[in-house]
Amino acid sequence: MVTDAGSPVAKGNIRVALTGNPNAGKTTIFNHLTGFHQRVGNYPGVTVEKKEGDTIHNGRRLTLVDLPGVYSLTPYTLEEVVTRRVLLEERPDVVVDVLDSTNIERNLYLATQLKELGVPVVLALNMSDEARAKGIVFDLKRLSGLLGMPIVPTVGHKRKGLSELLDTVVAVADYGRGNEPRRITYGRDIDGAVQALRELVEAEEVMTGVAGPGWVAVKLLEGDEEVMGQIRNEKVLIEARQQAGRLEKLLGEHPATVMADRRYGFISGACQEAVRATVESRHTTSDRIDEVVMNEALGIPILLVMMYGVFYFTFTLGDPLIGGIEWVIGQLGTLITTFWPADTMGLLRSLLVNGIIGGVGGVIVFLPNIMLLFLAIAMLEDTGYMARAAFTMDRLMHRIGLHGKSFIPLLIGFGCTIPAIMATRILDSRRERLVTMLIAPLMSCGARLTIYALMIPAFFPRTWQAPVLWIIYVTGILLAVGSAKLLSKTMFRGESDPFVMELPPYRMPTAKSVIIHMWERAKQYVRKAGTIILAISIVLWALSTFPRLEHFSGAGEELAAGAYRQYAAGVSEVAEQIGLSSEGASILADSLGVEGVQPADLATVSRYDSVWIGRFMSALCEANASPDGTIDLARWRQRVRPAGILADAVDVFHNKIRPEYKQMLERARMSEHQEQLEYSAAGRLGHALEIVLRPLGLDWKIATALVGAFAAKEVFVAQMGIIYAVEDGEGGGAETLRSRLHSQYSTLQAVCILLFVLIGTPCMATLAVTRKESGSWKWAALQWSALTGMAYVITLAVYQLGLLAGLGG
Repeated sequence: MVTDAGSPVAKGNIRVALTGNPNAGKTTIFNHLTGFHQRVGNYPGVTVEKKEGDTIHNGRRLTLVDLPGVYSLTPYTLEEVVTRRVLLEERPDVVVDVLDSTNIERNLYLATQLKELGVPVVLALNMSDEARAKGIVFDLKRLSGLLGMPIVPTVGHKRKGLSELLDTVVAVADYGRGNEPRRITYGRDIDGAVQALRELVEAEEVMTGVAGPGWVAVKLLEGDEEVMGQIRNEKVLIEARQQAGRLEKLLGEHPATVMADRRYGFISGACQEAVRATVESRHTTSDRIDEVVMNEALGIPILLVMMYGVFYFTFTLGDPLIGGIEWVIGQLGTLITTFWPADTMGLLRSLLVNGIIGGVGGVIVFLPNIMLLFLAIAMLEDTGYMARAAFTMDRLMHRIGLHGKSFIPLLIGFGCTIPAIMATRILDSRRERLVTMLIAPLMSCGARLTIYALMIPAFFPRTWQAPVLWIIYVTGILLAVGSAKLLSKTMFRGESDPFVMELPPYRMPTAKSVIIHMWERAKQYVRKAGTIILAISIVLWALSTFPRLEHFSGAGEELAAGAYRQYAAGVSEVAEQIGLSSEGASILADSLGVEGVQPADLATVSRYDSVWIGRFMSALCEANASPDGTIDLARWRQRVRPAGILADAVDVFHNKIRPEYKQMLERARMSEHQEQLEYSAAGRLGHALEIVLRPLGLDWKIATALVGAFAAKEVFVAQMGIIYAVEDGEGGGAETLRSRLHSQYSTLQAVCILLFVLIGTPCMATLAVTRKESGSWKWAALQWSALTGMAYVITLAVYQLGLLAGLGG
């Protein structure tokens, strides 16, 4: 603790950086201190998450920066690079190093590097209750004196010691007592080389103002590539290489290895003096659980059950919430179309309903999935199981160039690719993040399932439908494995970092911590991914709307005229069935509206006719008012005389004549819509793409649907329905569409469609999230082009070989 008084250095806002090893409880402390007063973003130029938050303590404002969890300041990983740059460039007033007190020696290695850096450090000895339960006792005064840093015991998840921690931080910031001058010695030979380099660095004024000359000298002797890359003074670099080479010959090892050993020796000596165990080592509860969950035979089955639980929790439990959001979006669209006439600023109306609400709404519906997914991941991380999952799958995943953690996002990808790519944040290495997010679209997502559900029953008998679906999923998995292996051997060769992760003890996660994690991801998803998708949705709407077709072929008008003729003939049959006169039949035809029932002018017809028309119209009115729009014939036979004739006539008109008329009118409208679609930029693009896709067995109609599916895979089904004039409300719509597809394409072509949809053209939401998570459009472009190229080559081979085998064109 800081106890000496002196002149305060500053009395304003205090900037505090929180650092520490992964799983040491740093973020838990950050969340408790800042609550919801957090700002989340990314560090400039990289994808590592940056979190800041404010807290007030004894009238002082402290701004806390939650740095990525790291094991050291040697920049092997992106997190270590970012942490060191923040400490060097932003120079926080105080650095709080959060230690796992149950593994003190491993955690103190980072503290020794902070000491070398010369920043004011306060050590938070976290999980002190668990250390006490294990029989570990600290002489804090002695340990603080040996390390030259103030130490505060804390229990982060219980908020214990946090007030004392802030007291110490304020004292260190005000009185400058965060790092006592207790130097680590590396031995006579290395110390001499460090001193020589230090003097040269001072003389040449290298990295002035960034770090002290002693720290620069140590980094040069270790061969730190980032530091050496910032130095343009060839004299200093030559001297550093010569000193390092001389020491390696003298000591038999590189200076960096010897210096790391010396740091651990310093730590070990300090712990020997100030840390003791009161009981013998024994198996903890965590050890006993690990004997089961990490068992060679049981580990993977248990992991699969756990991941299925995440999958079920995320996508099944989220269905009611998704349905609620879809209902709200649908009601919003209906409200606009109801009160905004189609002939008034129709293009603006279409943009709002089809472009903005339809496009952004298609993304917002995933929000419950995002929230539930990260809630589940946060719970698994905070309990300590996520580290076990990585170890369990590491051996298997290592064979394809990845580590165990990559298995988790890939499994999530079977529900939706968007949260799967976002889940790559749990991976430690940028290399593994990129490889995993690039291959994630090969996992068949739920959106593709709608296409499979349309195509497979249309072309395969029932006994083959399940095996074909299984083959599709397995094909995606095998292609993902092969792609990961290829990427690891080519583009990302030699970039793999050592897989280092400690197994933290199992803990009960705190509600506040997991809720904050969930809220952060949800907020970013809505704010960033949603804005990108909004822009692309407007572009796709414009492509499907312009240029406008001024004159239609007349096919739609002919369909409409034929529909009315068929409708009039049907009404005449109904009139004849109930015995109306010709005049009564004419009145009935004029009185029946397609969308509802209009009042009849009964004054001009006989009393007999008026009675029967009145009863007929009354029956229709009651049917229209019923919840399901149907007529209870048995009830009408009891109430009306002669009941059978009238009830049968009502049934024929209500359930046959009028629906068929509406369907034919809709086909007429769709005919003109299809002409407009074919004339639009999207339709023309479909015809242009047909030249490229024809060798794959795909025509312009499929190409047009693929253009629409770029917005979201589900759009493929809707686009095919529009192309073939089948609406959702049409009786047997899905079956009708399947029948028309079966008549247009062969089974071989259907297989090619399924293959291309499985592998190629990731949707725009996937590309947007890939860009956001990777930090560059180049990776999104690589993902789209590589997967689409792979889809083209594989589909081309299947189609052409199928033709050669006589399987049909």
